[in-house]
Amino acid sequence: MDFKGSETVPGPRAEDQLPHTAQTAAKIVIVGGFGVGKTTMVGSVSEIKPLTTEETMTQAGIGVDDNFGSASKTATTVAMDFGRIKITDQLVLYLFGTPGQERFWFLWNGLFEGALGAVVLIDTRRLEVSFDVMGRLEERGVPFVVAVNSFPDAPRHPQEDLRAALDLSEEIPIMDCDVRRRASSRDVLMTLMRFLHSLAMTGSLT
Repeated sequence: MDFKGSETVPGPRAEDQLPHTAQTAAKIVIVGGFGVGKTTMVGSVSEIKPLTTEETMTQAGIGVDDNFGSASKTATTVAMDFGRIKITDQLVLYLFGTPGQERFWFLWNGLFEGALGAVVLIDTRRLEVSFDVMGRLEERGVPFVVAVNSFPDAPRHPQEDLRAALDLSEEIPIMDCDVRRRASSRDVLMTLMRFLHSLAMTGSLT
């Protein structure tokens, strides 16, 4: 059959192709309240050009969306962010950043489906937002680690004080990070993978 005039669909770019050595892939979700750095984290650590679904914030969001501490933020994720990082030659992580605005949280259930683990990003200026986030993960049985993103005007607290304030069990890792830095974001993911490995070794990971 002759398809004259049909347009050839290009294949993926070389840098976007999955490494031929990859044997295992895992889905990881990056969660947290509005403006905590989820999109930035996915973008800084992804080895492929990240997919984002950011839309410009408008007057309609005034009184609905909580942009405390993010007055200069002009866009928000409305569906998800997506990226990929190779941890070893055999292991690849697919990263899904969730929308932070509460009115888009109905999308979380779909994003949590099949997730091996999660990173909970928190802003110490708005710790109360983290309770709903962690509660949803616990309801779904998704193991998580907590990463405290550094903001210039955010108060700093000892990790044990934060653990107590967030009501975290001793086994859940908590660490400081700067999601703008690739190495820092990668360290968070490596901490999550070590935590998941420890759960698997003890039979706690189902």
